[in-house]
Amino acid sequence: MSDVKLQVGGRVYTVSTADGQEEKVRGLARMVDDKLTGMGANVTGNEAKNLLFAAILLADELNDVKATAASHPPDPGLDADAMAARLERVANALEGAASALESGAEAS
Repeated sequence: MSDVKLQVGGRVYTVSTADGQEEKVRGLARMVDDKLTGMGANVTGNEAKNLLFAAILLADELNDVKATAASHPPDPGLDADAMAARLERVANALEGAASALESGAEAS
């Protein structure tokens, strides 16, 4: 475990985190601090309420992203080999049709 110092809302907090997660935790703390800064005039003298409100705003954003992702599932990836095989079959069919047309044109 590592101790990490975080500055959020003008105060410094020391938290423990798993080794290797220090930068991630610092980045998350910056997000909370940015959210607090963005609250502007809505910031009160009550630090706990400010942090709670910032957390609620972040949770709301996360909820919106999850809802959007759920309503727009990713398109399945194209299988390049299957697509190549299909294109090969189409090309062969077109060549066959062209040959048949040429043969028909020569016969008339």
